[in-house]
Order: sequence, then C-alpha cells, then structure tokens
Amino acid sequence: MERINRREFLNRSIRVSSAASLGTLAFSTMPSSVLGANDRVNLALIGCGGRGRIVARGLIECGARFTYVCDLLEERRESVGKELADAQKAGLKKVANMEQVFDSPDVDAVVVATPDHWHAGVTVQACQAGKDVYVEKPHAHSLWESRQMAAAVRKYQRIVQVGTQNRSGPYNHKALDYINSGKLGDIHLVKVYNLKSGGPFHLGDAGKQPAGFDWDRWLGPAPDRSYHQRVFHGGWHHFWDFSNGDMADDGIHQMDLALMLMGDPGFPKSVSCTGGRLAHKGDDSEVPDVQVACFDYDKFLMTFELTQYPRYMQKTTGTIRRNDEFPYWTQNATRIELYGSDLIMTVGRHGGGWIVQTSGGRIVEKCFGRPADQPHEENFLECIKSRKQPNADAETLHRSAAMIYLGCIAHRVGNQTLHFDGQTERFVDHRDANRLIKPAYRAKYSIPEQV
Repeated sequence: MERINRREFLNRSIRVSSAASLGTLAFSTMPSSVLGANDRVNLALIGCGGRGRIVARGLIECGARFTYVCDLLEERRESVGKELADAQKAGLKKVANMEQVFDSPDVDAVVVATPDHWHAGVTVQACQAGKDVYVEKPHAHSLWESRQMAAAVRKYQRIVQVGTQNRSGPYNHKALDYINSGKLGDIHLVKVYNLKSGGPFHLGDAGKQPAGFDWDRWLGPAPDRSYHQRVFHGGWHHFWDFSNGDMADDGIHQMDLALMLMGDPGFPKSVSCTGGRLAHKGDDSEVPDVQVACFDYDKFLMTFELTQYPRYMQKTTGTIRRNDEFPYWTQNATRIELYGSDLIMTVGRHGGGWIVQTSGGRIVEKCFGRPADQPHEENFLECIKSRKQPNADAETLHRSAAMIYLGCIAHRVGNQTLHFDGQTERFVDHRDANRLIKPAYRAKYSIPEQV
C-alpha cells in the first residue's frame, strides 16, 4: 500500500475538493513527464469552435500532436476531430467530458477554446491535473478568476500561455526597442482603438436543444437560463453572464499590446468609462456598442474607444498582413497611437506594422509586420520543454486583462470614475463595483478560494 506524508495527503485532498467544486470527477494529480528538446508535445483541444480549430491546426504545423478533442456538441467534436486527425496523419480520441483529458497520461497540455466564462475554470483544473495550458483570450471572465488562474499557475508550476499573440510578434518587439531608445520622447498619452462596424443583435427563436447536449454543463458557472440556439452559437458574446463584450473579445489584443509597449506598468490608479447601447438601442444585447474608457497610470493616460456600427472602419486586411503594406491608418479599426513629446508612433496589431511620424505627417521610421500566431504557438511549445515563462504568461496578462474588467465595471455601475487599489485589487470605497470583481457563480461549477 502506498504511504504518503501529511502534506501530500492534504495537497491531494485540496485538488480533489477543487475538482468537485467545479462539478467534475476527481482526476489524476501527477504532473506531466518532463519532455526533452526533441519530444513531440501531446495536446488536447477543449472547445472545438472556430478559434479552437485554427489554433489547433497552427500547433500541428509547429510539430505538436493532438491526442484528444473535447466538446459538448457531438457533431462539432466529430468534425474537428476528423480534420485534425487528417492534418496530423494520426488518430485521436473524441470525448465530451474534459475529465477524460485531465486523467490521460497521453496529454501534456491542453488548448482551452471554450466560451469565455469557462476559460478560468478549465485552466485551473488543467493546472491541478499537471497539464500546461494554451488559453484563448480573454483568459478569464472576471478579475477574481484571473487572480485564481495566476495562483494556480504558481502553485502547480505550470506553463500557461494566453492567446494574445502580439507579444510574440517580432515587429512589435522592434517597436518596443524604438520606444526604449527614447526617440519618441516622453509618452503621456496612449490611444487604443477598437472602432469596428456591426449591426443589431436579436435572439429570435430559441430552437430545440440538440440530443445528448448538456446545456447545464455548457452554462457552467453562469446563472441558470433556458437553452437558446442563438446564445449557444456565438450570441453569448452579448451577455454579461458569459462575456465582457467586444472590449474583451477583440479590444484585449490592442490593450495588451499597448501595455507591453509601455513597459507593462501594472494596474491603473483609476478608471472612468461611459457608453451604452447607442447605435442599436432596443435590441437584445446587454453590452455597449459605443464605449469610451480612460485609465490613469500616473505618468500617462490610456484611452480606449469602441464602436460597433460605422461601416467604413476596417481591421487590417489579410492582404496587408501578408505583405509589406500598411493600412490606411485613419480608418484602421484596431490601431494604437503613442504620443511622444517629439514623435508619434502608430501601431497595428496582428501584422499591421508601425510608423513613426513628425510634423506634417512625414514618416521618419517604419516597420512592416506579419501575424504572430506561429511564433506565439512555437513559444508555447518551447516553454513546455524548457519550463521558462512564455511570452504571454498568466501573471502579466492578469494586469492587462484588468483593463477589461475595470472598464466594464465602471460602465456597469453607471458610467462612473472609480479609484483602484492595485495592492488589494479592490475599488476604493465602492461596494457595488467591488461586488462585480467576483460575480455570483453557480456553486457546483465555481473555482475554489484555495486553488
């Protein structure tokens, strides 16, 4: 009979208790084996939607192998499972329950591409099971969840890479080098844009729940509600129970890159936000279609502007991303502007490149860009083997993603200005805002206080 000491007994008890609180079975707590430099990394995909499929294909191209795909919807896991098996020319298992993934010795790491409200819970469970994680952005649904994820990463010594791939883009690091050279001068204003087109959102007919589909499990930590096909098929982005709107869905890319370029300064000391459902007022969405936030970082201000209505705004096109071209910056939907005392730098995400200008619009420096998906995925696989921190680690992204949570909370409590204590990670003298740091979760799917 195996003999274990008291500390190990307590550790195992905590992990089993944590699994139970997330509505799961107990899973193996043994860490993944240490991989050599030439070992192939075995992965599992949890969440077989569009983004999960794209990330999985990219990781296969980087040399990884998928041994599992996991999704609650049978037709999706069958379809994506076949696609990945064909791509890697090797079979894999298709399962509905992620506990089978966590228990498997044939899985070194997982790709988490579920809806946002499940990101943190799955990541914490994976860390407890000894698996490394590539988790899609935003990596958590609340500030409290994000802190719990970072704690789990430290406790179980796991590699967690967040899917904010701009941090692995060579052209972005060249922009950082240029800023650090001092040529821009002192930067006291950074403008982040997420000015996209869009239309109204209507739920329509609820539809019929697919046979064998576990809607309760899909809801997970979110409040109970009846099945609705529109919510399941992407409409969840429009509800606070599952998402923080397009500030989280797309804006996090620009905000995270902007903070990287500013040296990752930590938490702002205050945030103000205004906005609402202005362009599509009266539809079924809860999240803003116009939103403006301002973050005070003491030595500089960062503004964030969001729209979901002007037809003429456009993200950097695929053609521009693949070639030595720049977007038309004035109508580029996802740009960043850094206002130095001497020069201004405009940066595009996902391969948009950057330019530096002086008076009269004259360009004094420029750098074309390419998308950073591949180097970001390669960095993740390398770090699994080396055990070095990845480019978009959970602790760094905790401070970047805080911009989402703080900005949306300031909007949700009535478009207010809120002061924030970065040491306690609480708002100063604002009970309603502090309640939203940790939303109400359904007990059987909640992340435990002690991960």
